[in-house]
Amino acid sequence: MVRETAHPNPLALGEPMSNLCNRVHFQLDANSLVEQTLARGQGQLNDTGALCIETGEFTGRSPKDRFIVSDEATVDLVDWGDVNIPISTAVFDKLLAKMKDFVKERELWISHCYAGADERFRINVTAINTTPWANLFCQHLFICPSNEELLHYMQEWVIFQVPEFQADPSIDGTRQKNFSIINFTKKMILIGGTAYTGEMKKGIFSVLNFLLPQQQVLPMHCSANEGAAEDVALFFGLSGTGKTTLSADPNRKLIGDDEHGWSDDSIFNFEGGCYAKCIDLSAVKEPEIFAAIKQPALLENVLFYPDSNTVDYGNASLTENTRAAYPIVHIANAKIPSTGRTPSHIFFLTCDAYGVLPPIAKLTKAQAMYHFLSGYTAKVAGTEIGVTEPQTTFSACFGRVFLPSHPTAYAKLLGEKLEQHPEVQVWLVNTGWTGGAYGVGQRIQLKHTRNMVQAALNGDLAHQTYKEHTVFGVWMPENCAHVPSTILDPRETWEDKLAYDEQANRLATLFRENFEQYQQEASAEIIAASPALC
Repeated sequence: MVRETAHPNPLALGEPMSNLCNRVHFQLDANSLVEQTLARGQGQLNDTGALCIETGEFTGRSPKDRFIVSDEATVDLVDWGDVNIPISTAVFDKLLAKMKDFVKERELWISHCYAGADERFRINVTAINTTPWANLFCQHLFICPSNEELLHYMQEWVIFQVPEFQADPSIDGTRQKNFSIINFTKKMILIGGTAYTGEMKKGIFSVLNFLLPQQQVLPMHCSANEGAAEDVALFFGLSGTGKTTLSADPNRKLIGDDEHGWSDDSIFNFEGGCYAKCIDLSAVKEPEIFAAIKQPALLENVLFYPDSNTVDYGNASLTENTRAAYPIVHIANAKIPSTGRTPSHIFFLTCDAYGVLPPIAKLTKAQAMYHFLSGYTAKVAGTEIGVTEPQTTFSACFGRVFLPSHPTAYAKLLGEKLEQHPEVQVWLVNTGWTGGAYGVGQRIQLKHTRNMVQAALNGDLAHQTYKEHTVFGVWMPENCAHVPSTILDPRETWEDKLAYDEQANRLATLFRENFEQYQQEASAEIIAASPALC
């Protein structure tokens, strides 16, 4: 074990680390963190050398237990409500004191990291964890400083994650025993009662979503890749829409798979790694991700085939939300540093189970802001207990639960970016159903979606003629190379055209009802892009 006293205590500058805890492991390398996890019986290796662990009771985030401290720095700037739940400074301070006392007789692992590949906008993040594998996760998902950078590293933000510490809601001011609290004044995130590592990743994402717009940088929940001509494409989409699949292109460099910023002159990854879903993962379906799961990658909540250390990726006994965390350099065509030029193309991905939206359509600037605010997809029967027919899901900016500010602030910033860069093409891509709704029609073939995206990227769609969708007003190409023209207009794929019109009106009504919450804050330009009933 390492006793570290040469560095200041991240929770109380000026004090040595020994005052925080008697057993502190500082800035260990990934292999050492794996070895220490194995030595403590907290995980095991699979047959590719990846470290497999279980996160216990919580295998996903708990949005209802995520709080933001309401004080002078936030009270007038945060969009308070069900997403951003306020908590007092007094509650935060009391929990911090309890957590510091709780860890005095425990081991701690501490690492300095960065969030943001563009040095002009990055923040310093010090991760404090009570398990070596949680610290390994932080080293994978954030950006590790070089040895030279560590010599000049200045502490800024602190993540203090203590899963073993459980709050008492009756006296601690939380909803239940687990919690995640962001304090923008003290630049700290407290996490207790849950070992799910995604709380740390998304906590920092929320921090950047609050800070970067103040510097005219648009934070985005999207993936990004780059072509041979250094043209950048962004892919937005909620779970199940194909964001990871479509951005993982062997002919384009991966800038990042989940979180990015758009400044005046660049796109940059917030992270240094990937946190990929791996349920039903295979070398055939997701070859890049499958190959990335090697030493010292971290696998969460997966199970092995009997009498082996080979992962059964189809086994969801613990959770559907099995995950793999690994540094981005494990992706063969990753771009390092993870930055690029301003985007040439933006793709909003939706899995429309109603069979209404076209497989690809061009958006005007106003439509882009409208669909950005809407963040639509649809769950289908069988994906969740109780879902027996398509259910609409709207998540503003394709990541509402991570937005401290009102969604219209981000849509306005997107509009400003599109105004500054009128050459950017924005596309709506439906990876869902055609020829009828789920249960009647069929899923749009992945090869057709790939060909449509490729046609947009290589400029082929710029030379096609377009027609306007009668309800949603988006512009549909009449032809696309290597794609049957019969599927480009969804109405033509339905045998019963009147049934399509009824379905289109039904979906348009859902869009309009969802948008009512933004009506007061949205500009007239965005409101005018709402779908019209036919």
